Amino acid sequence: MERGAILQPAAILSAAVAGLAFGAFATSDTAWLIEPLLMAMLFFVFLAVDASGIRRAFSDTGFTSTALLVNFVWTPVFAVLLGMLFFADSTEARFGLLMLLVTPCTDWFLVFTGIAKGNTALSSAILPLNLIIQVILLPVYAEMFFGASLSFDIISMLGSTVFVLVIPLAAAILMRMLSARLAQVGSAVSFMRERCDPLQTLFLCLAVAAMTASASSDVTGNVTLLVYLIIPLMVFFVVNYALCVGIGRAEKRNFDDTTSLIFTSMARNSPLALAICAAAFPEETIVLLILAVGPLIELPVLAVAAEFRLRMRENVRT
Repeated sequence: MERGAILQPAAILSAAVAGLAFGAFATSDTAWLIEPLLMAMLFFVFLAVDASGIRRAFSDTGFTSTALLVNFVWTPVFAVLLGMLFFADSTEARFGLLMLLVTPCTDWFLVFTGIAKGNTALSSAILPLNLIIQVILLPVYAEMFFGASLSFDIISMLGSTVFVLVIPLAAAILMRMLSARLAQVGSAVSFMRERCDPLQTLFLCLAVAAMTASASSDVTGNVTLLVYLIIPLMVFFVVNYALCVGIGRAEKRNFDDTTSLIFTSMARNSPLALAICAAAFPEETIVLLILAVGPLIELPVLAVAAEFRLRMRENVRT
């Protein structure tokens, strides 16, 4: 599992390159594949989530409250400020950065928390709550910060959000219900849940390949913008890391709990944001490209941060 998360950036990059190569020679459009592939990915996201964790999240109200404030109050404001600072001339780039940063991760951040020997039980407990709240608030953030700038309204985005999420969510719930009644279905669900991480990566990579193939000219025409994205993302990671360390000290949290707060505040759920934006704004290629490229920058940073926290932990313990 650890190796899979660390290798994920290479897999996504390979998919993007393959998509560009295909798009340069293809005579048919692959855009119609993006949404169903992302919905297949979300099916495995929902299948892997343990909804009982919502109850556990409220057992440590201090940690839960702090994590929610950082993720859903501080981070949206910080994301808007970063967009204004680095992409003042591009509304689409600012919107893409906001959509990338306001969705806390619900899967691979647990891997890096585990690598750093953080409190994974605490992180797992807050995971379902993060997922529910970000789904509710994503259209709200879009309307609040960009409703007057982009050609969309919150009602249409809510409709697209419901469509792209409800079908895979309903399929995952149905599979779980059937698994409790039918042994063969239960075996299939167990088989898939054990492989949810690689299956999520597979469908995400296929979606990225389809997207870059359909927008190959836009990708090659915006290489500078995509490279420039590294700067605001690095500022985001460094500031949120330092903020969570400071909060951990102020709240007198132990090292492992602070590590959990760091990774739930740094890691982003770009696949979910990509799925929603692909359904709501299929013509906004800059937004979609930023959401697709985000993990290529994020995952190596998380791997470095996990190794850094692990070494610091060893020094603290000795």
